[in-house]
Amino acid sequence: MENERVINEYNSDSIQVLEGLEAVRKRPGMYIGTTSERGLHHLVWEIVDNSIDEALAGYADDIEVIIGKDNTITVKDDGRGMPTEIHPKTGKSTVETIFTVLHAGGKFGGGGYKVSGGLHGVGASVVNALSKWLEVKVYRNGNVYYQKFVNGGMPFNQLEIIDTCSIDRTGTTVTFKPDDTIFEETTVFNYDTLRNRLRELAFLNRGLKIKLIDEREEEKKDSFFYEGGISEYVGLLNKNKNPIHETIVDVMGKEEDISLEVALQYNESYNSCIYSFVNNITTPEGGTHEDGVRRALTRILNKYATSSGVLKQNMEALTGEDVREGLTMIISIKHPNPQFEGQTKTKLGNGEVRSIADHIFSETFERFLMENPNQAKIIVDKCMTATRARIAAKKARELTRRKTALEISSLPGKLADCSSKDATVSEIYIVEGDSAGGSAKQGRDSKTQAILPLRGKILNVEKARLDRIFGNNEIRSMITAFGTGIGEEFDISKLRYHKIIIMTDADVDGAHIRILLLTFFYRYFKPLVEQGYIYAAQPPLYKVSYGKTELYAYSDEEKDNIVKDVPEGTKIAIQRYKGLGEMNPEQLWETTMNIENRTLLKITIEDAIAADQILTDLMGEEVEPRKQFIEQNAKYVQNLDI
Repeated sequence: MENERVINEYNSDSIQVLEGLEAVRKRPGMYIGTTSERGLHHLVWEIVDNSIDEALAGYADDIEVIIGKDNTITVKDDGRGMPTEIHPKTGKSTVETIFTVLHAGGKFGGGGYKVSGGLHGVGASVVNALSKWLEVKVYRNGNVYYQKFVNGGMPFNQLEIIDTCSIDRTGTTVTFKPDDTIFEETTVFNYDTLRNRLRELAFLNRGLKIKLIDEREEEKKDSFFYEGGISEYVGLLNKNKNPIHETIVDVMGKEEDISLEVALQYNESYNSCIYSFVNNITTPEGGTHEDGVRRALTRILNKYATSSGVLKQNMEALTGEDVREGLTMIISIKHPNPQFEGQTKTKLGNGEVRSIADHIFSETFERFLMENPNQAKIIVDKCMTATRARIAAKKARELTRRKTALEISSLPGKLADCSSKDATVSEIYIVEGDSAGGSAKQGRDSKTQAILPLRGKILNVEKARLDRIFGNNEIRSMITAFGTGIGEEFDISKLRYHKIIIMTDADVDGAHIRILLLTFFYRYFKPLVEQGYIYAAQPPLYKVSYGKTELYAYSDEEKDNIVKDVPEGTKIAIQRYKGLGEMNPEQLWETTMNIENRTLLKITIEDAIAADQILTDLMGEEVEPRKQFIEQNAKYVQNLDI
């Protein structure tokens, strides 16, 4: 009877219509951000979010996502099943309303969901509009209801009963095929992309079972179920980082219909990895929930260090930077009415959350420290060591701060700066070696292009604390040149160049230098990576000469195509560039630096947690994860120059 009652309460009146579906196919980017591979996968998240909402409301326990042989997606859940009766405002079935009317959602009226990540029905109509066809089956009231939509959302049939089922069986199954006229780049779903996000959703919703099945060439399966929730997530992230205390701190609490969950554990590394979520939506820019927890963490550790006698009266207090060294933390809140700053849902703005998060976390974390004195001592000692390193690095930090215009001579001596002071058009090339740096300086456009040559390989920041990092000349030169400062003094508005371009040789050493630089940027200039300021230059691999013609090829395939088109009998000379220094300034300019001709690869982060794990595996202390990564990915490497 209880199950029947909640199903009856979730009906057409729960679905409030705000406006009609308009122009989704004409301007898909407005609704899913992009029609690239990322936008394609966004369709899956929209349907999955509706199933997750059922789980958040307490009505679904199992979700299954299937990639079909013809690159269709099927999402099944055992929730209440979409309402099927005629909607009073549209005169259509509620299922058809959900899939054909934009903003026909279960959240808007307040009766459908108390907490919602996806908005039930809002994404469904967009997915329908951007699909060749979409089918929905609803299991409800002992019946199996079915409706199909074609040609970008047009109903193929009315909602109809096609079968009966047990009265206890409820749920919704949606299958769709993306429209290849909309997603021209690709309509092929990436298994790993789906796997990573679905695993994350399972971590964030403890006790929820999520299964992923790939029915294409080789059937693959993954099942995710985590009774420990985000504490198990922290354990996974810290797996190869050498945790310094055994117990993962797991905090849960609820105030004013806002529930907070925090999991944390310290490790031997020198970087902090803090990830926050609101209603399963990642908030890479943090917000009030993250502010409250960070504030409490610093205050409680200072209080404990003082009361235990470790922090003396004449010593500097622990800063936020000190207490976050080596910290892996996940913060997740469920909020009935989250307010996000900006349109991208990247920062939580609700003011009341800050004090609630502070209160819930501080009480539980302080209790953990008191009840676990041995582990508390290890954590505080780690923070105190970080404090000493911060003080030692203070003088070196002064050298990296951007000076005023009158002190511009303090910029690195080997930096050939550009004459423009407009950061939006200015770019800096980080160049491997003095030889290539010399060619770049001669070949550049000195108005907008600055050149900073690096001597050798920079420090691997994954294995170094701030005092060593600030003592490295190459790193100091970059920090000073960028102008933003670093750490808690970081200010992106002071960035002197809106394109930071890594330009290294196309060989093993060049690749190593590139990953060292990317590790440094990700750990200490993460906003520059997230906001798209970091690029990699793409120099040519070959110069093909015949007669008076000289052509450049950026891949083996391009070189072969050029050779194929050369008239028969013509003498061909092919030069393989081993390094940038082999090109004279004119060639380097024409192929790699000229805005009209060059190809730049923008460095982006689709999944920050996955990026963090890869950097840990590749650049951290543990050898075995690096070995496994190489073994798994060696098959993708071609034409490796050793």
